[in-house]
Amino acid sequence: MPGARRAAVLGSPIAHSLSPVLHRAAYAELGLEGWTYDRFEIDEKALPGFLDALGPEWAGLSLTMPLKRAVIPLLDGISETAASVDAVNTVVFAEDGRRTGDNTDIPGMVAALHEHGIDKVDTAAILGAGATASSALAALSRVCTGEIVVHVRSEARADEMRQWAERLDVTVRIASWDDAAKALHAPLVVSTTPAGVTDSLAHAVPERPAALFDVLYDPWPTVLAARWSAYGGAVVGGLDLLVHQAVLQVEQMTGRSPAPLEAMRRAGEQALAAR
Repeated sequence: MPGARRAAVLGSPIAHSLSPVLHRAAYAELGLEGWTYDRFEIDEKALPGFLDALGPEWAGLSLTMPLKRAVIPLLDGISETAASVDAVNTVVFAEDGRRTGDNTDIPGMVAALHEHGIDKVDTAAILGAGATASSALAALSRVCTGEIVVHVRSEARADEMRQWAERLDVTVRIASWDDAAKALHAPLVVSTTPAGVTDSLAHAVPERPAALFDVLYDPWPTVLAARWSAYGGAVVGGLDLLVHQAVLQVEQMTGRSPAPLEAMRRAGEQALAAR
């Protein structure tokens, strides 16, 4: 097809990814009939060869684990946002073949919070210190004016978060996971843990909770998010994050703005409901 352009999401595992649903919905809404978006199971070892084999029809890539850091040496440059956390989730190809990396997770988190009326908080708490926690910390650096308490389960993770805090110039206090229930009283709680990890904290949700950002989207709602919502607290979910970061990816890859956020959200909701 003349003028056809390609994009895709790469990672391992990748079958669960909603990115094709979101990006294809955007292409349809924007009238980009020649655009396609696929998914490929690619690990760190296969990534260099995959990139080198791409032709001029490629506009961009979305990257998930375990490629967000592995891709950096293979690029011609990365944005300040991506450099701040050593993680790239978006690659855009220029007409001259240059590969530029960006991180839309961080501004996507901020945009998701803003959509729910959360613009500034005095303090915040992060549950977990895994791969998503550094992006959460970077996002909170734009939202939280005071101390961020990070609840971790290992001293190694604690050291990592201290290093990220210093790099991002934010005030962090490390706390034990045993005291995670105390985090639920913060004005904003960001849960970055895998499915099921925070289920045991649901009983500790205060009667008048403030705001919870749970980065999971499947299964949804999490036990913690369901209890939080039942008590009247504001809840931002993983689909909110996924859609907002995908909006930014679509805009960068296609050059069209604004991307159709609501159409992408509806497509994501329908896909999740069908699982």
